[in-house]
Amino acid sequence: MIVEKTLELLEWERLCQHLSTFAATKLGVAAAIELPIPDTVEASETLLQQTQEVYDLETQLLTALTFEGIHDIRAALVRSQRQGILRGEELLQVATTLLGSRNLRRLINRYPELTSLNQLVADLRTYPELEQEIRHCIDEQGEVADRASEKLMGIRERQRQVRNDVQTILQRILQRKGAALQERLITQRSNRFVVPVKAPQKDAVPGIVHDASTSGATLYIEPKATVELNNRLRQLTRQEQAEAEAIRQALTEKVAEVHEDLDALLQIVTSVDLATARARYSYWLEANRPRFVNRAADTLTLRRLRHPLLVWQQQHEQGPEVVAIDVTIQPQIRVVAITGPNTGGKTVTLKTLGLATLMAKVGLFVPAQEPVELPWFDQVLADIGDEQSLQQSLSTFSGHIRRIQEIIAALTDQSLVLLDEVGAGTDPLEGSALAIALLRYLADQAQLTIATTHFGELKALKYTDNRFENASVEFDDATLQPTYRLLWGIPGRSNALIIAQRLGLNEQVIAQAQAQMDGETDDVNQVIAGLETERRQQETKAQAAAQLLQSTEQLHEQVAKKASDLKVREQKLRQQQEKAIQEEIRRAKQAIAQVIRDLQQQPKSAPAAQVATERLEKIANQRLPSRTKPKAPPPKGFQPQVGDRVRIPSIGQKADVIKITPTNELVVKFGMMKMTVKPTEIESLTGEKVAPPPKKTDSAPKKGDNTPKNSAPMVRTSKNTLDIRGSRVADAEVVIEDAIAKAQGPLWIIHGHGTGKLRQGVQAYLSQHPLVSRYEFAEQADGGKGVTIAYCGV
Repeated sequence: MIVEKTLELLEWERLCQHLSTFAATKLGVAAAIELPIPDTVEASETLLQQTQEVYDLETQLLTALTFEGIHDIRAALVRSQRQGILRGEELLQVATTLLGSRNLRRLINRYPELTSLNQLVADLRTYPELEQEIRHCIDEQGEVADRASEKLMGIRERQRQVRNDVQTILQRILQRKGAALQERLITQRSNRFVVPVKAPQKDAVPGIVHDASTSGATLYIEPKATVELNNRLRQLTRQEQAEAEAIRQALTEKVAEVHEDLDALLQIVTSVDLATARARYSYWLEANRPRFVNRAADTLTLRRLRHPLLVWQQQHEQGPEVVAIDVTIQPQIRVVAITGPNTGGKTVTLKTLGLATLMAKVGLFVPAQEPVELPWFDQVLADIGDEQSLQQSLSTFSGHIRRIQEIIAALTDQSLVLLDEVGAGTDPLEGSALAIALLRYLADQAQLTIATTHFGELKALKYTDNRFENASVEFDDATLQPTYRLLWGIPGRSNALIIAQRLGLNEQVIAQAQAQMDGETDDVNQVIAGLETERRQQETKAQAAAQLLQSTEQLHEQVAKKASDLKVREQKLRQQQEKAIQEEIRRAKQAIAQVIRDLQQQPKSAPAAQVATERLEKIANQRLPSRTKPKAPPPKGFQPQVGDRVRIPSIGQKADVIKITPTNELVVKFGMMKMTVKPTEIESLTGEKVAPPPKKTDSAPKKGDNTPKNSAPMVRTSKNTLDIRGSRVADAEVVIEDAIAKAQGPLWIIHGHGTGKLRQGVQAYLSQHPLVSRYEFAEQADGGKGVTIAYCGV
């Protein structure tokens, strides 16, 4: 009883309803709403593994599980067992469910690494022969098809012949008796073909009157000439119905024969759908997989924990922003007392912890930062909120005591107990004594107890028993508003007089209240205030240090990656050069060998030898360019040219000269990075410095020269990289415009290859943008034609 009450207090039903919206089948929706809570840690681990595998399948392998064609056929299975006859639509749903389940199993079997899911569908029996037989007999509209039996086909063929005969006779009557008819049409009444006749002229069409219009002006008459044909058609209809029913009955009996396997199939499919719903809900929550730890040795860790129902409220109901809390409880702690002002978030903290525990048990990920580590609690027992019962004549205090007694009766050494305002509702002195006794009892009996309270005496338990810990909810004295943050190790201080004073309560009343307070209590509050101030300062320093560390790690990763890419590129270039040299040698050898063969085939003479000599000299001139032109004496100093390889001493890198600007600056490239340097900043590979450039009459750059003048290397980071794959051109332009406005250098735009429409739209937009000096495709190693580099503000 107390477990069900706890689920109600934690609003577990609402969370299950949210989960059900991610299910793909009616079976999954129903199972999610009535989500069972496992009794063993092994069952919870299995559910978590299933969730993880679906999560990985859909987020990393980019393959979505599909449940197309799967229906809830439980009612049809029950009726088939009771010797009922299934309708054609129900039989067709059985067939599509078998096919959908088979396709689901095939998809999972494609990934043997999904061990838990493969084990789940291993015993799935889909009876393809039954599915084929149903599809042979039942068409897509759920009707029995002509091909189901030769007898049915013959009956329907005779039906068509008789129906055509009736139509032919009635068409003749329409032509001959047109003046007596209200309309020239053939209709049906009581499944018999009739014609509408004007009441005053009913004798013009002798026959049987089956119906009349509301006004009585029209009579629907079956002409005598078609009575016999209509009778025959009705007989054939009864025969058709009897044969179709016999076919459906035979198929129903075959379904009944395998109903146990079909029941098991539905359970397996429901389990897979539930795992899919859990994975998709966890992804939506940005949650992480929990790990069950040993409470006696490991710390309970839930950082940046958010209340899942508040997240839903924020996203779907325009609720306020959800404030995350940090929960870190050491192994020796058995009781945590949370203090602080009302409306500060104490009760929400209890509910958040309770829901996080239940979510982990049922295989859901927890909305907290990694690592998510908590014990496996066999029960969550809660007394949260005010429960008065007029029918049972119970006061607030009595209601609390009744629930606490139920908690004690159900308690185990693996239970999590959540108590809100423990000991409240009675005399403060007695309530405080009762709360202390209760918490000490729970410290002995329960695995962990979280309790909220206003009693100051409970704050002191930490200093007399190392199994107790203090926590408090933060309150901003300046704004008189709670921050909803949870602070550990610091008890909450009283804010009643401060709030009353800020809200304008009579100063004399405030002064008398302060006089009534014990000086020691005021001293304690001052100490607590000092601790809170010190904590805030430490938090600010810790955040700054964390940000610096993160920036350093990112820079280190980027530099390491660039260095690795550069090394790979140099190795590839060296291999290409060696390959080119070997190819050149091979061609030269082939040419020389051909000269020798030609010389051997000709008569030995001086002219032939002269020709061969000239051919060899020509080959030497082609393969050895230095022989065609005398080597000029080297100029004084080093003169770099486009294509030369140089060294940049300031950064210790070797680079290739790819451009010389009109101002004699050099654009060099190493790896995927380009930079513009002055001649004095480089040297040859042998250490020679660059000679002074010759003077030019006009050293100004040409108009329209967009060569970057910034000497900083082009380094690609997450901040100057924009991924717009999958976007429409119009949506991409908005994102690119915002990125260009913030950019101070090159901007890498990842648009992918695809059909090329997105690439064309992006480059057309860049060509007209006033802040973009130029753009080009990225290097092949950096994305090639799937990435465009836009030079902004340079």
